[in-house]
Amino acid sequence: MATLQEVLQELVPAYRKEVAELLKEHGDEVISQVTVRQAYGGMRGVKGMICDTSVVEPDKGLIVRGHPLLEIKHLWPEEVFFLLLTGQLPDAEAKAALQREFDRRSQVPAYVWNLLKAMEPDTHPMCMLDTAILVMERESVFHKWYDRGMKRDDFWLAMLGDALNILAKLPVLAAGIYRMRYNHGSVMHWTHGLDYGANFANMLGIADPAGAFAKLMRLYLNFHADHEGGNVSANTCHTVGSALSDAYYAVSAGLNGLAGPLHGLANQECVGWILQTMEKFGGVPTEQQLREMAFETLRSGRVIPGYGHAVLRVTDPRYTGFHEFGQIYLPEDPVFQTVDAVFNVIPKVLQEYSEERVKAGKNPIANCWPNVDAISGSLLYHFGMTEFPYYTVMFSVSRAMGMLAQLIMNRALGTAITRPKSVSTEWVKAQFKS
Repeated sequence: MATLQEVLQELVPAYRKEVAELLKEHGDEVISQVTVRQAYGGMRGVKGMICDTSVVEPDKGLIVRGHPLLEIKHLWPEEVFFLLLTGQLPDAEAKAALQREFDRRSQVPAYVWNLLKAMEPDTHPMCMLDTAILVMERESVFHKWYDRGMKRDDFWLAMLGDALNILAKLPVLAAGIYRMRYNHGSVMHWTHGLDYGANFANMLGIADPAGAFAKLMRLYLNFHADHEGGNVSANTCHTVGSALSDAYYAVSAGLNGLAGPLHGLANQECVGWILQTMEKFGGVPTEQQLREMAFETLRSGRVIPGYGHAVLRVTDPRYTGFHEFGQIYLPEDPVFQTVDAVFNVIPKVLQEYSEERVKAGKNPIANCWPNVDAISGSLLYHFGMTEFPYYTVMFSVSRAMGMLAQLIMNRALGTAITRPKSVSTEWVKAQFKS
């Protein structure tokens, strides 16, 4: 197999032809309708964009380029990025070539470290990461090529250059921010010849004599890489990129969305609830104690963090994959044992509570099963990463792969600028007045 760029140069014309034929044959057909409730409710469920890198099936979970997630959980992050873009798994030669690209592009400019060192010591690590990406915009290949003048057919090629540069530097930046922000020592640098996930693990400086943490990082970066195009981070990145803003502007914007409490902070909230429960009961709780805690949480108007999902109606396969990892590498860890016990109890509690809601004339709970956030934080916690605000930075290193893959594809297909039509509340009232 050829390099990633060579594979894409063969595939991009086919992608363009496929889309052109679809538009010619079906361009005026309706694929979605929108209700007033959806318009006021964040456009949830409205089919209004195209994303070919992955889909989330309510009864199956995440499917990456036709591959159910658990069937490709063994892939390393560099292989996942190749798959997202091409729909193909790289052979050993293509994988090694991509790893060499990351080796070559991994050096973070000194001015970036100087900026991070100048920030206030209590700056949020996500602010540090997003600022570091944005300040590197001066390095943008796309920006330079566009200013010189280039054909639209080459937009994707310049975007690929930006994507590889950002992806190579992200683990270095993220690990450096961890060590700087939480006083874990000097910044550590990329090791040539080491894979993407193991490099990130190594640069964080977490003790890992048996290599389990490196395995977790490969899995973590794989599982969080992409999740359709409509989530806040991917959708924001898409919207900014649709204006032909380069990848530095678009990715920084998308990750700003990921920093929001309703998007990327869920896993730290889940660990917090687990630790609170353990503290209340003096260790791993019994199933009866968990029932009490769960009903107390729900009846006070709060939710059980990590349970329920906007799309999924089954256990998140990412949860399943992380659970399998935990059973192998940390079965005696009390936090993991509590997470395991929660899985045995909470779905039943939520089903009972859903019936209570229906009897009270309220909507039932749509999904009683765990999502990835119910477990991912507990695995990080086991390896000593107890700095909860940092968890979203790790999520960002992974999610950037999906956002950048989508940006490259959108440049290849010439996707139009995002510009939905908005209406006013007065228009809605007038529309239904009769």
